[in-house]
Order: sequence, then structure tokens, then C-alpha cells
Amino acid sequence: MDYKVESLRCEYRKNPIGLDVKRPRISWKISSNYRGVVQVAYQIQVAVNDRNLSSVFWDSGKVESDQSVHILYKGPDLSSRTRYYYRVRVWCNDSKVSEWSDVNFWEMGFLDKSEWLGSWITGEFFPKSTNIDSCLMLRKTFTFNKKVRKARLYASALGLYEIHLNGQRIGDWLFTPGWTSYNKRLQYQTYDVTELLNNEVNAIGAHIGNGWYKGNLAFQDQRNIYGQELALLCQLHIIFEDGTEDIVVTDEHWKVATGPVLMSEIYHGETYDARLEREGWTQSDYLDTDWAGVKVIDHSKDVLIAQENMPTRVIEELKPASIIRTPSGETVLDIGQNMVGWIHFKVNGVRGKKITLQHAEVLDKEGNFYVGNLRAAKQTINYVLKGGGEEEYEPYFSFYGFRYVKIEGWPGEFDLNDFTAKVIHSDNQITGTFVCSDHMINQLQQNIVWSQKGNFLDVPTDCPQRDERLGWTGDAHVFMRTASFNMNTALFFTKWLRDLKADQLPNGGVPHVIPHVLRDEDHSSSAWGDAAVIGPWTLYVCYGDKRILEEQYESMKDWIEYIRNQGENEYLWNTGFHFGDWLGLDAKEDSYEGATPKDLIATAFYAYSTHLLGEVARLLNYNGDAEKYVLLHHNILDHFRNEFTTSNGSLIANTQTAHVLALMFDLLQIEDRPKVADALANLIIENNIHLTTGFVGTPYICHVLSRFGYSDLAYKLVFQKDYPSWLYSINKGATTIWEHWDGIKEDGSFWSDDMNSFNHYAYGAVGDWLYRSVAGIDTTISQPGYKHINISPSFEKELSWVKASYESMYGTIRSEWKKLSKGMEISLAIPPNTKATVILKGISNREIIERDDSVIIDMEGLLDWNFDEGNITLQLGSGEYNFII
Repeated sequence: MDYKVESLRCEYRKNPIGLDVKRPRISWKISSNYRGVVQVAYQIQVAVNDRNLSSVFWDSGKVESDQSVHILYKGPDLSSRTRYYYRVRVWCNDSKVSEWSDVNFWEMGFLDKSEWLGSWITGEFFPKSTNIDSCLMLRKTFTFNKKVRKARLYASALGLYEIHLNGQRIGDWLFTPGWTSYNKRLQYQTYDVTELLNNEVNAIGAHIGNGWYKGNLAFQDQRNIYGQELALLCQLHIIFEDGTEDIVVTDEHWKVATGPVLMSEIYHGETYDARLEREGWTQSDYLDTDWAGVKVIDHSKDVLIAQENMPTRVIEELKPASIIRTPSGETVLDIGQNMVGWIHFKVNGVRGKKITLQHAEVLDKEGNFYVGNLRAAKQTINYVLKGGGEEEYEPYFSFYGFRYVKIEGWPGEFDLNDFTAKVIHSDNQITGTFVCSDHMINQLQQNIVWSQKGNFLDVPTDCPQRDERLGWTGDAHVFMRTASFNMNTALFFTKWLRDLKADQLPNGGVPHVIPHVLRDEDHSSSAWGDAAVIGPWTLYVCYGDKRILEEQYESMKDWIEYIRNQGENEYLWNTGFHFGDWLGLDAKEDSYEGATPKDLIATAFYAYSTHLLGEVARLLNYNGDAEKYVLLHHNILDHFRNEFTTSNGSLIANTQTAHVLALMFDLLQIEDRPKVADALANLIIENNIHLTTGFVGTPYICHVLSRFGYSDLAYKLVFQKDYPSWLYSINKGATTIWEHWDGIKEDGSFWSDDMNSFNHYAYGAVGDWLYRSVAGIDTTISQPGYKHINISPSFEKELSWVKASYESMYGTIRSEWKKLSKGMEISLAIPPNTKATVILKGISNREIIERDDSVIIDMEGLLDWNFDEGNITLQLGSGEYNFII
């Protein structure tokens, strides 16, 4: 067979269980060694609880279409807690039909809230001596005497939970149920526990901590933001071989106690007294006569939704690089990498001995342990030994942003083998790679990826170490395109955008952070609130996912109408609070806000978001809205030009960011754009080829330069090694992206204590430029999600080779180029069922041959070609290509 159907996915996932999407979508990839493979038809078959598909529940029949991603299930209504097996075959342009794919499945969760039979339960009584910060432990035993066919546990919590069955932890997911806008949307998780049940007495036990729900959160020592009480909700469905079913639920018959976790907080860490361990408390034979009864509380189940994004897990493990004795006498572990997660350790010592571990990102200029930038966050573990042999520990409901760990009270000699750093983040599939001939650029790319790992822990946080760790909207949307090269972020951002919609104000305003935990008045800054529009659009462009546009359309519209209703002029945004070009280097002394006028930035983003909304309305066939917002966009452009440009088309604001935004968002007359691009280049050159941009201008500056013929200048900016530059921090030892260009100054001192994260991905948005301009991998807007690929690399003198790849929804896209002594070699991979436009600049068609010495215009897979103004444009079908120039 010439091609094969592989990598079946349902709602982006392989074999998911617990879906509550009533019309799930199916995607697949086609593999082939041939060029020019295009799907012309597909067939999907679905069966209920039948892996062999001997009885088909739904058959799409042969559907003539080249669509292979996001195919909507159109069969009969689906049923709760039911497994559906499916397979796919395709016809391609040789008219042959493929073999059936391997059989995959999806399994539904609850499709109706009334199916929740359990109650929310919490602790009812504890002695006065009980620590009010202690984590709860809840348990119940139950029996049956039949053979089990399958068992599913559905669970959620007010707080964070871990759950156990017969002494074994269920699954490896962390920080469940995740962080959502809890009072509007609360996730539950589904677990297959068939193999964990005994045909006798069984025990289920759950451990619950404060987490985001009621722990310390945000700046003002806020607590109990979502509620006052921790609680558990779970429901275990056991289906026996005879077809009967038992259901075990949380109710008044459970028991509750506290244990060794005396305190666990997101910011502050954990206090664990091993002397208070209740050994075997999740086993059926554990004696719980001294445990208290539980209390049933009244809390809505209407807010429950199935798990939406990929779970948080321990993704990798690192061994510490060294043990340091600092000048002030501290004992410090150096992990060698700024990371997010925790330390697992093994220890022997006497009963009652206390060990303290404190976590930090950097050492100060004297080489001492530095915690100033943590602000109020303690990031500290206090562990009390039980004694009597080797003990092991790692935290339960807290995480840490750190490279260095200060250890106090350690008994005996230090052995690096006793410590393991566990890296924790949302388990998003790694999809992108970028390496090149410059080792510092490679380190920059790694720093970007590590900052994404550390800040993609269920929500896209700004930083993972201080008393913040919030889903700042501005940071998230400027980094989203870079993030979506490095990892598959479709589910991650879809969940977050649903929370944005849930937390959006009745007047359309958008909170600064999502989920919204700041003050009521903390909302609706330009470039931050625009995440409501730019976020869904970016996911559509990257994944071809029209459903996210449909889901978020009213939210997008509400944001634009919110802006439109501000102030006296509906075409300018010159009222309200704005962050401006946050941390711009052209800011006044002691100010975080760059010099670019805030009303210019606000109106620029207003124009851009309105343009995108018009595009979305057109895509969704909301023709009246499309006309309305195209006209609104036109009027905003007119007012922008009248307000912020001179009579000759120049900008009134002589800042880099003003020029970047005006060019990036096409706000100027076409004839004025080259002149403004020249002015931007001059501003950079006059600043000794350094940028002055902050959070708003930096993500776009290299794109604008490359687009308007200054690719060489963009390269020079990225390759700068002195302050301010991306590589300056690498010279200072950075292994993640910094919040400030000079977080550590030349003399080793710090920029500040109050806002100086060393793991902050916003400036890592330059990664998008590395992929799209240096390697040249991009998608078209007309056929998004890389259905039609654009490949247009730039070959500047700073690099001699580049290798980049991206695992799209269709398969692997690869762009590699290497300079030779007399020419260049270019290798490309275009996945089946896609096409590509390849633009090679400054190259004559007479200079290109394939690796096998064939003339390029005769090669298989070439659909069309054009030579114009020293550039050659190739239209290619799928396949692997290798050119010599």
C-alpha cells in the first residue's frame, strides 16, 4: 500500500476517557513515501463497546473530501459512560483505498449533571489541637463479591486532591482538578480503575489540600477566594460481568482525619511531619476507629465539566549538578537548570529532626543564596523525620520555581544521589525543534522552551516562583504563537480561553489575569484584554480549529464593543487604565511603562482586534457582523492616522514600539509604510543596534524588520550579546527567559527585588521569529493549521546552518538549510495531504538541482514554479525534497 492512516485523535487526544463533548471531532495523519499525496475521500466507522467493529453504530460512508482534521462525528446521540471504538480509511489521488487504520476509541463521561449522585463532603469535627492548615484525608471501605468487567472513578474537589484505591495512587496526574474559574467551571477527572479493585473488601482514600481554591493567592495575602471549605466529590461505577452495577459515592458514611501534611500552599511550600503518618490509611484493613465523621456541604454540581486540557505530570527528572558551600556558609544544591517542580529526597536520621529546604532561582553577586525576588512567597519545605530507617519524601500540593535549593538541618553527609529534581508541567506534546550553527541561539531556544515548561502548569502563568503565578492575559497572547510551535497548545489554551469567557465582565471587559483573582477594578488594559480576540484567532491559525472561534465569538465581540463604548470617540481608545509598553527601556526613571503613548498602543490593538473580529465573522458566515466590523476597522484606521501620524505619514511618537505596532498591524497607508520602516530601522541603528521595546513591542519587532526588508537588522538584534539583548542573559548564565533585560546587571547586582522573575516567557516570543523567519515555516491564513504551508527561510551571514521541524496536525514539516563552500543545500519535508509554497530569495531557477542531479523543473511533486526578481517560488506537493543550489 502506498499510504497508511495513522495517529488517530479524538479532540486532539489519543484514546481519551471522560469526554463530555457531545459531537467530538476526529483527526488523523497519512503516512507515505511518495510525493504529492492528497486525500480525496475518507470513511469513518464507529462501534459501541466493540473493539472489532463487528456491529457498526455509525458509518460516514465514503465522503469526498480532503479534510483529515477536526472531522465532526455526525452519528446518533452519544451516551454517558460509554466507549466508542472507531477506525478510518482514506482514498488518495491515485484512487486506491487504504487499509483500515488501527482501531482507537473515545469514552464519554457524564453528559447530564443529574448523573452526579455523590455529595460534596468535608471534615466535620477535629480536636482543638488540630492545625487548621492541615490537609484532609478522607476514606471509605466497600465490598462486593462479583467479577468486575470495568470500573470508572469520576472525581473532583474544592481544593487539590490525590486519590487512592486499595493502597495505590490512582493515575499520575498532579494538581487535579486543575485551576479554572471555580465558581463557574470546575473540572472532574475520569480514571480507569478496573485493575485496582479486589473481589472482597476495598478502600478508597483521598488527600485534599488548599491549592488555588482556598489557599494564599495573589498579592494582598488573599485567602479563600473561591470558598471556605475543602471538599471531595467522587463517584465509582463498577460494572460486573453479569451486567449489574454498583456505585460508590461520597456521602455521610465516609470518615475524615488529618495527617502529616500540616501545611501545603502554592506559594509557601509544605510542612510535613512524618511522625504523624497514618501508614496504610488507604488500605481496606486500616483501623479508622479514631477518625471523625464527615459533613455534607451544599455546593453546586452544575459547574462540573470534564477535564479539558492535558494533565499536569512529572515529565522528566534531573540530578543535581553540584553541592555548593556559599561564602556565607550555606549548603546549596545546584540543579543546573532553572525549573519548576520539586525535590524528591531520601534521608536517614533521628526521630524529630527537622530538615528545611528553601528554593530560589539565582545566587547573588557574592555567590550567596538569594530569595529577595520571591517577595512574600516562602517556597520552603519543612520536613520532620520519623526515624527508624530510610525515609523518602516529595511534596503533595505545592510547586517551586528554582535552580538552587538551600538545605538546613540535614543529618550526616550529603550525597547527590539522595536528591532528584522532578520537572512538572502540563503534558502538552512537544511539536517543535529548532537548532542552528550558533550555540547561543540554541541556548536561547532552550531557555524559551524551559520557560514554557515552567509556566505552563495548568494555566499560562507569568512566573512560577514569587507570590504571583497568575494567568496574565498580555503575557499569554504574545507568547501563544511561539508556544504553539514548541508544543501542541490547542487544549491548553482552549481551556484557558473558556475561563476568560467565563470571567469576562457583563460589559465585555476582560480581567488582567485569567482566572480572575485580582480586584474588581483590575481589568481591560489594551494588549492584555485583547487576548479575548487574538487568542482564539491564533489557535485557529495554528490548528485550523474553527470551533474555538465559534465558542469564543460572543466573547470576542463583547470585548470590541467594550472598547467601542469607552470615551467620547468610538474610533479611538484614549480612556481608562493601560499598562502601555510594559517594562519598555525608554520608560522614565522609576517607571515600568515605556515612552510610547498609551492611547496610540490602545488604538493600535483596537484596530487589530477589530480587523480579526471582522475576519472571524466572515469565516463563520455572520455576514452582517462582518460588514459592521470591516467598516469599524476602516474608521479606526482613519482616526489612528489622523491622531498619530503627521501630514507626511510619519508617526508622531518617535519610539520603536510605536513604529513596530503601526507596521505590524497595517495601520498606515500602504505608500507610507516603507518610510516608517526606514524610520524604525534608523531608531534601532541610532541606539547602536539595540532595542528599547517592552512587552508590547518586543514580540513583533523582528517580524516587522524581516517583512520590510531589514532581515539583516533583525538578525543583528537577536545576535547582540550586550545589554539589552536576548543573549545578554545567556552570558549571565540564564537557563530560562528573564522578566527584565537586566534582571542581573553587569556588576552582578539585581534590577530590583519587587518584580524580577528569572523565568518569564514574554520576551521568549522571539522564538516565533526563529521558526517563521529564520527556518521559514509558516501557514497560510486561507488554509490554516498548515494545510497549506509557506516555507521561506532567510539566509543571513550570522548562521551557516539551520534545522527546524514542526509536528503539525498533518505530520512533520521540516525546513533545513546549510551553506556550502559553493552554494547551499536545502532539505524540506511536506506532510501528506498538504501542499507548500516555497520561496527561495536571491536564487535563480537555473542554479537549483535536486540531490540526484535532476533538473528542478522536471522533479516529481513540483506543481508549479515562478522566477521573479531574483526569487524562485515553488509550489510543492507532499514529500521529502533535497535541493543543491
